[in-house]
Amino acid sequence: MKSATPKVLHQICGRSLVGHVLAASRELEPEHLVVVVGHAREQVAGHLGEIDPAARTAVQEQQNGTGHAVRMGLEELGGSVDGTVVVVCGDTPLLTGETLKRLAATHESDGNAVTVLTAEVPDATGYGRIVRDEATGAVTAIVEHKDATDAQRAIREINSGVFAFDGALLADALKKVRTDNSQGEEYLTDVLGILREAGHRVGASVAADHREIAGINNRVQLAEARRILNDRLLVRAMLDGVTVVDPASTWVDVTVTFGQDAIVHPNTQLTGSTHVAEGAEVGPNSRLNDTRVGAGARVDNTVSDGARIGERASVGPYAYLRPGTRLGTKAKIGTYVETKNSSIGEGTKVPHLSYVGDATIGDFTNIGAASVFVNYDGESKHHTTVGSHCKTGSDNMFVAPVTVGDGAYTAAGSVITKDVPPGSLAVARGQQRNIEGWVARKRPGSAAAKAAEAASRQGTGED
Repeated sequence: MKSATPKVLHQICGRSLVGHVLAASRELEPEHLVVVVGHAREQVAGHLGEIDPAARTAVQEQQNGTGHAVRMGLEELGGSVDGTVVVVCGDTPLLTGETLKRLAATHESDGNAVTVLTAEVPDATGYGRIVRDEATGAVTAIVEHKDATDAQRAIREINSGVFAFDGALLADALKKVRTDNSQGEEYLTDVLGILREAGHRVGASVAADHREIAGINNRVQLAEARRILNDRLLVRAMLDGVTVVDPASTWVDVTVTFGQDAIVHPNTQLTGSTHVAEGAEVGPNSRLNDTRVGAGARVDNTVSDGARIGERASVGPYAYLRPGTRLGTKAKIGTYVETKNSSIGEGTKVPHLSYVGDATIGDFTNIGAASVFVNYDGESKHHTTVGSHCKTGSDNMFVAPVTVGDGAYTAAGSVITKDVPPGSLAVARGQQRNIEGWVARKRPGSAAAKAAEAASRQGTGED
């Protein structure tokens, strides 16, 4: 990956690679789930503690191959377990729980000692090949690409690295795995031959979509997997009744949810715990993270992080909702408006060019254009309260802490530093003073002076 971040911690669609694998594995409802860690294990183990605290970890001090890794995992469980052991790779984020369930079901119904998940791929370069008995079709071996003959390299059925084993037979066979191969490692795939030679049944379960088993080894493959997973998520949403106008330019996380008849316009990214409720529209050109959009709301050309947007509210275009923003039913946040840690009541409008930070605004209030809630004194943040049914003038500064009572008005251009009683009009600006003749005296001969002189002659009727 050429990265300071361990491979399995790279993210697509809102989860790390290993997080996707864990989520699929959890669908099996396993009695035990063990993650074998080696390289950068402190980072990986710390991440596991955040996303799946119940998962156990086993340390592989030396990376001596896949067989050695599985031995370390079994040792974490006492060396052997009864029942079925499913082994998956930590870098296969497209693997689904449904495929794992089919693998486990096939393994148990066929009475196999081991069942390998396989797939037919267009290009098998780099993968272990599945070698079958020509007469029976049984799996006889898995040959790694670097150890394969030319004839074996022509095989397109590959090993996914995902297996279901009989737990007791697996533990015994791992003790017999040798390291006489090109890498000098313990190959888990050698267990198949050991069990077959001992007279046990070796079977296979073929994945319906070969892309599910794709491993990630570089940034190109990471991007390809992200595209596939994103398409999968959007198809599911559309089949559930969501309109996605342009899937090619729409990106969602696995944790994003929708209500029926939601509409997503082009160039939109929905991440984290974002929910778009019934009949709501988001986009185009919007990025919403951990945001809840109420039923029937409209969000256009907006960046939102951690906001709650009420039913039938209107946001944008070109709005920025920061964490702690709460919009009531039918509230409006208009063009070039930024909000943060503020509650904005039902039917209240902040239409233009304003900043609302650390504030509570009541219902059916109108905030004039170019207003600023001055919440920071250089050391601490302070709160502003504006009541219901207020009308504040354009170009107002509300210097917190300050309260504007219900039904109050404030004049345009005012700097509000004192509380405004309910029903009052607050005017906080200097008296206008006109100094006549100033341009002629201070800017003689200028274009402004000539225009003023012409206007003066016109006013007196002179030519």
